[in-house]
Amino acid sequence: MSDEEHHFESSDAGASKTYPQQAGNIRKGGHIVIKGRPCKVVEVSTSKTGKHGHAKCHFVAIDIFTAKKLEDIVPSSHNCDVPHVNRVDYQLIDISEDGFVSLLTDSGGTKDDLKLPTDDNLSALMKSGFEEGKDVVVSVMSSMGEEQICAVKEVGGGK
Repeated sequence: MSDEEHHFESSDAGASKTYPQQAGNIRKGGHIVIKGRPCKVVEVSTSKTGKHGHAKCHFVAIDIFTAKKLEDIVPSSHNCDVPHVNRVDYQLIDISEDGFVSLLTDSGGTKDDLKLPTDDNLSALMKSGFEEGKDVVVSVMSSMGEEQICAVKEVGGGK
């Protein structure tokens, strides 16, 4: 036995960022990975089996972080990667000068690694609610190692 102490820098439990699902089972409103990006499916069409024997699924999807439209065609019997998408609500504590926000987690700690959303409407809503002294709750969507503020709610009155 060695006397060395092992130290691992990993923070997750080795969980995969995606899981496989048969293309024919992915529906509108579900999620799929296209070109390495997590996307929400907005349209699915399936072609009939051709002379080479595979029905094909044509996916039209929107990237959940950049809102770009992506398309992919996959044989319906093949597996596609489906991203694990999590959504968590945090209370807004502070907005710094450099555009980073400070959020209160459920455990009482702070989360300081997120920037204001690129969506001007969400940013404006967060800033106005914060400046008026209201309790602002933000929803953070995370998938495949990326996180982004996707929704803002004002809770209760201000000062």
